[in-house]
Amino acid sequence: MAQVLRPLKDTFGGLSFPNLLVGLDTPDDAAVWKLDETRDLVFTTDFFTPVVDDPYDYGAIAAANSLSDVYAMGGEPFLALNIAALPPDLPLEISTEIIRGGAEKAREAGTVIAGGHTVQDKEPKFGLAVLGFVPHNRSYTKSGARPGDRLFITKPLGFGVTTTALKQEKAEEQDVAEAVYWMKQLNKTASQLARDMNLTGATDITGYSLIGHAFEMSKASKVQMHFDMNKIPLLNGVMKYALMGTFPGGAANNRLGYGENVTFSPKIDEPRQMLLFDPQTSGGLLLCVPENKASEFIQKAAAYDQPVWEIGRVDTGSGILVD
Repeated sequence: MAQVLRPLKDTFGGLSFPNLLVGLDTPDDAAVWKLDETRDLVFTTDFFTPVVDDPYDYGAIAAANSLSDVYAMGGEPFLALNIAALPPDLPLEISTEIIRGGAEKAREAGTVIAGGHTVQDKEPKFGLAVLGFVPHNRSYTKSGARPGDRLFITKPLGFGVTTTALKQEKAEEQDVAEAVYWMKQLNKTASQLARDMNLTGATDITGYSLIGHAFEMSKASKVQMHFDMNKIPLLNGVMKYALMGTFPGGAANNRLGYGENVTFSPKIDEPRQMLLFDPQTSGGLLLCVPENKASEFIQKAAAYDQPVWEIGRVDTGSGILVD
């Protein structure tokens, strides 16, 4: 992707855009543009092919995933446009349910869908382009991690391996239901928790996996991300799918792209290593919490009924260590 985007960097890198606070020069989750002295605009887009069978759930998951990048930057989404590619022979009731699922999830987020664009394609694709507001210079970024921070995650891992098992007709119904439940959850409360705690380092865990997104944070912040494998939450049933090898192709791509930056303890076997490269759809936030704020953070999370799991810490150094 870096190679694909290089012409854009060349096109805009030599010009002065003082109001573009976050753009192609950083690996952050959305673009940020200064509106005035009090507010910045956050802008993002995402869409993908179905990850589950139910069209309503697919639409809701795609919307939650698209909204997530605004939450990962500390913003509040307010306006969105649909992006849809639908086969001409797809029954109307299925297309309607996809759009309805996305619309109701956007409404849950307090976001208005004001239109969009649809084209014909052989396979359904759906998502949103989303605008949000964030207080000026208060965005969370991947460069905000500091040595001594404690690392928390707000959703379990295992969405990719579970939905691939579903496609291969190997998944159990209760495991799919659990994955769908989590993928449909907005990162709204988790983002507000981070805002209340004045956190600066955050990202959401999506297609590049926990390892990929953590490495982007490690590189941007010039720190080492140190994870405890036994503390990382996994969906129920995930290990049986990992042992079956039902990983999506993106997991192998993530390992190829980021594996050289990770040191695994010898006690961590191959299936568990691969779970950390598993692409997540609408995954949780990875939050960097200063040591002196950790107790209050845990208490506030409980008060908000926001699940959080402490999975590691930030150290001096570089890359990722998993033990």
